[in-house]
Amino acid sequence: MIAANLPAGNSALDEAALADAFELTALPPGFVKDPFPTYHALLEHRPLKRFRDGSVMLSRYADLDRVYRDTKTFSSDKKAEFLPKFGQTPLYEHHTTSLVFNDPPLHTRVRKIMMGALTPRALAALEPGLVNLVDGLLDRMEEKGEVDLIEDFAAAIPIEVIGNLFDIPHEEREPLRDWSLAILGALEPVLSEEQHRRGNTSVSDFKAFLKDIADDRRRNPGDPATDVLTRLINGNEGEELSEVELLQNCIFILNAGHETTTNLIGNALYELQGWQEEKGRLETDPELIGTAVDEFLRFQSPNQLGNRMAVEPVEFHGETVEPGTPIHLCIGAANRDPRQFPDPDRLDLSRKPNKHLAFAGGPHLCAGFSLARMEGRIGISHFLKRFPDYRLTGAAERTGRVRFRGFSHVPARVR
Repeated sequence: MIAANLPAGNSALDEAALADAFELTALPPGFVKDPFPTYHALLEHRPLKRFRDGSVMLSRYADLDRVYRDTKTFSSDKKAEFLPKFGQTPLYEHHTTSLVFNDPPLHTRVRKIMMGALTPRALAALEPGLVNLVDGLLDRMEEKGEVDLIEDFAAAIPIEVIGNLFDIPHEEREPLRDWSLAILGALEPVLSEEQHRRGNTSVSDFKAFLKDIADDRRRNPGDPATDVLTRLINGNEGEELSEVELLQNCIFILNAGHETTTNLIGNALYELQGWQEEKGRLETDPELIGTAVDEFLRFQSPNQLGNRMAVEPVEFHGETVEPGTPIHLCIGAANRDPRQFPDPDRLDLSRKPNKHLAFAGGPHLCAGFSLARMEGRIGISHFLKRFPDYRLTGAAERTGRVRFRGFSHVPARVR
């Protein structure tokens, strides 16, 4: 619903000034609501943007694709970067042990085990339960009439799906979302003391919670072909996770699966209200949902920022980035790069090709991308079939975060 255009009359000089003034640690007013004018300025005028703290940002699709593929030149290990930010805390242990912030061999070993747990068979076994879950949520929304598209639907789906993956008792799932939001919120560029405290407390509580569940699963193992936690405990081809690696990567799976899917579904239902023609196309041709999900992921990427560290000198756009330089990867801008996507600010639910970077790329391609697509496909299509005439009834409230783009509340009427 947001067009990535600067106000009429703004010149290339104005755009360049906007790009020059941009700082992740001192965001301009309105950036969280609408970052796309800034992204446009960066794409056109400062594809390599240097920040005051010595870090740099890349925004063009080709540059991000290059970084994702080259794990030797660009490191995902965050120990040096996160120690000053978190200190020796539970947040530091979590974010430096999880899959996403590590290089081979740890990344390779953990990802191999994780992908072995998220097999097509395991995902297929989840689909009937997912359909029942979605339809049950829609039944309750129909009874209410006035709903919140996030709390009543988008956020409720991944919590249950990931809970089912780990066979977490339903009565014990209530704290999962708050823990997830606090831990992932600690990845924002600027944190308050309260955010640090909540993040550390959440990691400790989450870890203790999962330890009890893992201990029980060791005593009573499930089917490793479909039970993700049993598969993670057993390891793969003689490779096993340490206790810390197991617990922290279980937290990572639960967090990553929750945030991306909530934002995917919430963003999609919000955007369709502003793109009624595209909404009509999807209602007329439900088979369009496959390409539609990828277009929602591109258009409003649930994860807006990635990170790497240069480990050797590397050149971008005629400038050298020195070893030890933190690199911010602006996924939200790259997915609107006109060099890769024709008419990038248009929501086109039949867009092909659509090689977006919402799930990153290369060896770090999101391990749960198939699960997220399945949740998005079923959640969005079933919602539109049940409530084709839904309407937003008030101001949508964004989460206020930069790294993750989504809503905390979207009031709506479904009947």
